Amino acid sequence: MSGFNTVFTSLPTTIFEVMSVLAREHQAVNLGQGFPDDPGPEDVRRAAAEAAVNGDNQYPSMMGLPELREAVAGYYNRRDALGVDPAQVVVTCGATEALAASILALIQPGDEVVMFQPLYDSYAPVVRLAGGVPKFISLSPPHWRITEDLLSQAISDSTKLIIFNNPLNPAAVVHGLDELSAIARACVRHDVIAICDEVWEEVLLDGRAFTPLFALPGMAERCVKIGSAGKMFSLTGWKIGWTIAAPRLTAAIAKAHQFLTFTIAPPLQRAVAYGLTRDGSGFEAMRAGFQRSHDRLAAGLTKAGYAVAKAQGTYFLNIDLTRSGLDLDDRRFALKAVKEFGVASIPVSAFYDRDPVTTTVRLCFAKRDETLDAGIERLARLRDRLTR
Repeated sequence: MSGFNTVFTSLPTTIFEVMSVLAREHQAVNLGQGFPDDPGPEDVRRAAAEAAVNGDNQYPSMMGLPELREAVAGYYNRRDALGVDPAQVVVTCGATEALAASILALIQPGDEVVMFQPLYDSYAPVVRLAGGVPKFISLSPPHWRITEDLLSQAISDSTKLIIFNNPLNPAAVVHGLDELSAIARACVRHDVIAICDEVWEEVLLDGRAFTPLFALPGMAERCVKIGSAGKMFSLTGWKIGWTIAAPRLTAAIAKAHQFLTFTIAPPLQRAVAYGLTRDGSGFEAMRAGFQRSHDRLAAGLTKAGYAVAKAQGTYFLNIDLTRSGLDLDDRRFALKAVKEFGVASIPVSAFYDRDPVTTTVRLCFAKRDETLDAGIERLARLRDRLTR
């Protein structure tokens, strides 16, 4: 592919596509792909159907439908007291486009961008496409903590952005106030903008609360908060996301957004606006369902002899192969699991751009009981085979 853009042509086929193909080929139980078996809340889906049949289906505003921008601002003002104006909201084609628009709008060639590994695999390619220079901070299991020392080693006079994912996929941890405060202090001290990928903010376990970085002192003017209706309502295929930022940042992001997707399907926007303005019982029921599924998978894997790192948020939990008594790196384990035992997983090394961790495997628990039970049974047989 000489002569094409090497930012993308040099990339390998994503591990998610590799594992999905193998899962279909081997008729595997798929605990790799990160989407729930549940179809999502019926009232929100019906709102989309009603809007499609009886509403306007022509181009909506590039910034997003006013009713959705108002609903997004209202939601965070009620939940987190952020004091957001609807004019600060840009509706995007999912969080991935929100990330791309924000990165492309806010950095220039040569700007350094600090990112925490493990990381969502779109971050680094888009930074490179924009001419930015990725600077990676590798977090260590099992706690994956962010510290002042790690930040001070990575941030320089050339740093323009920090990209921060909380709750963190795939580590499934929710970063605490001390870590948020360390990031906020570093951003203020070095005049750095934070892009906060907070798509999992409603997918929390064990009664945990979530604090957006936007809410910390000094961050409202230098933070881009990214949300996802797909994750909030378990409707991952809808691809409705948004950015929330100070006016100067929003203006720049909107100009990048207009040449990426321009605008988003209006019936889905109307349905999301409805979902954000209903009472919070839907989110409570969602979390309760995920908690039950998480506990079922964690208990089954623990009984089978695996060292399980229980999740604090997201759809995922991890198993530590070394502490499970297995002398195998995560990619070899994942390939053996899908090809020989018919269960698909994701090696966490796939979420590293540099110096990957090699003994942690991610499993999605947002599945039906029978799917989880089949996965547990097959993984138990795999461990028995490997430890004989």
